[in-house]
Amino acid sequence: MFTENNIRFMQKALSLAKKSYSNDDVPVGAVIVLNNEIISSAYNKIEKKNNSINHAEVIAINSAIKKIGYKHLLNCDMYITLEPCPMCAGAIVLSRIKRVYIGTHDTKTGAAGSLYNILNDERLNHRCEIHYGLLESECSQILKDFFKELRNKKKIGK
Repeated sequence: MFTENNIRFMQKALSLAKKSYSNDDVPVGAVIVLNNEIISSAYNKIEKKNNSINHAEVIAINSAIKKIGYKHLLNCDMYITLEPCPMCAGAIVLSRIKRVYIGTHDTKTGAAGSLYNILNDERLNHRCEIHYGLLESECSQILKDFFKELRNKKKIGK
């Protein structure tokens, strides 16, 4: 189902998610690929930058747009460790990313099928091809570990 390149790109996104984790940010990594080449990559920097919109997807999109010099990321693929939130899904649609590979679902804020489906909303002028489950167990586990550690820190802090 997934190619070696798909796996390699998601592994890169997962390594970026680990950087988020080390900064006490929700561990999410994103990679944007054009013609089998990574043109942009990012990880969550919400806590690090004290800015609620510094999600991995938004940072990666901005970087890719700067790199190619055009507002639309036509024929680009995005690899994300966690299903995008509504803000990020909107940014993905507006930037015209073609395919989105998602590691694991987000049942609380997911906007690519779990809670909403912005990436495939027929009322919008662009829809993305969505592929779920690439390195799903690894992507899910890092999130479980992060939130377990966060809960334990809160218990100790009380």
